[in-house]
Amino acid sequence: MNEMSIPLANKQDSTLVPMAILTFMFFIFGFVTWLNGPLIPFFKLACELTESQAYFVTFAFYIAYFVMAIPSSWIIEKAGYKNGLSLGLIIIAVGAFMFYPAAETRTFGLFLGALFVMGTGLAVLQTASNPYVVVIGPRESAAARISILGTANKLAGFIAPLALTSLVLSNMADYTADKIAALDAAAKTAALDSLALQLQAPYIYMGIIILVLAVLVKFSPLPEINLDEDGNVEHLSIFQQIKNVLQRPQLVLGVITLMLYVAAEVIAGDSIGSFGKHLGVYGDNGDFYLKLTSFTMVAMVIGYVLGITLIPKYVSQVNALKLSGILGIVLVLLTVFISPEIMVALPGIPALPLVILLVALMGLSNALCWPAIWPMALQDLGGYTKIGGALLIMAIIGGAIFPLMYGALADSINIANETQGITETAKSGNQMAYIILLPSYLMILFFAIKGHKYRTWSIA
Repeated sequence: MNEMSIPLANKQDSTLVPMAILTFMFFIFGFVTWLNGPLIPFFKLACELTESQAYFVTFAFYIAYFVMAIPSSWIIEKAGYKNGLSLGLIIIAVGAFMFYPAAETRTFGLFLGALFVMGTGLAVLQTASNPYVVVIGPRESAAARISILGTANKLAGFIAPLALTSLVLSNMADYTADKIAALDAAAKTAALDSLALQLQAPYIYMGIIILVLAVLVKFSPLPEINLDEDGNVEHLSIFQQIKNVLQRPQLVLGVITLMLYVAAEVIAGDSIGSFGKHLGVYGDNGDFYLKLTSFTMVAMVIGYVLGITLIPKYVSQVNALKLSGILGIVLVLLTVFISPEIMVALPGIPALPLVILLVALMGLSNALCWPAIWPMALQDLGGYTKIGGALLIMAIIGGAIFPLMYGALADSINIANETQGITETAKSGNQMAYIILLPSYLMILFFAIKGHKYRTWSIA
């Protein structure tokens, strides 16, 4: 490769430029990723979907990480980190442009294809960037560096739903389910077509901006890194590398933990809008439920700021992960068992059910999981760090599978409630289905207490 390779022995060199570039890129990651939250109720209305069908938005997006993680590792091996990052951005831009024909025809399958392509680009970017940020500085402060990137990611996640709702979907009060249902077939089709077309312009603009960023990254001073200084891995096939690295229990348990964590993060961020709509959180303009993902993102930003401030000077990344698991367990139990009729009044916003705020607070319990799990899972992997990172990226499949399970469980409980004549004021399937996150936080707690310490599968 053309760029100079920087060995790990030079980690004391300045990380300012790489961190600045990666921070901006993670802002882009966040903006693209957390648009999925408002898209779920949007597509449910525009494409006439059930609750479980709408969660194919997250499935199509996150399944790309699983499918493309290993190919992404191969691409980065051949092209280098900088070229890999540029290529990933170009792929995201292509996915954004695909929204234009999808909206033109109001075809849910085309929207899902566009989301899969965008997820593919993000898989390339994540495969390159996460191991990179772990090894460019001291490992004990890796969680703090990842927290900086996470802050940018979730700050974008806060802005994205607000921007989409305010600039594009501000007229959602004209497209409520009741108003659409009252139209005749021709008028209904015309109204829904008009609604879908509102997505064209923002995704075209987004694609252009991302293409410009791809060019800037290509010519940036981002250095290459060498994860295999001793040459112990480069001669092995990708399959042999996978076989060997699966002998490292800290990585395997880390992959399982990360999969369950991503499930918790995605469900907390992407389901809250539909949950709020189900509870009647419309606001004055009828679109407030579309903004609820931003509440979860605010909680995550607070968590990341705490991580930057406290790790590793005051709190180790291990203890931060323990606290995250405990808080998550408490929040899940409260969310499932508390009455949805308890309201909380906050200044400047409509009164909200307390359960909505509890789901948003899961963002706080999730914030430090990604930054802590990555360095703990990659500890002592040496030249296998790159393939280990690819397997961790594959764990993002949790964001594809678990939201579908959440939607299916919510649908089944809601149908059962309707069959039994249970009133709408009772706990809905949308609320009860959050119990699916309990195993996630139990696994996070186990990995923090014991799982990350294992270096052999032997019990002795």
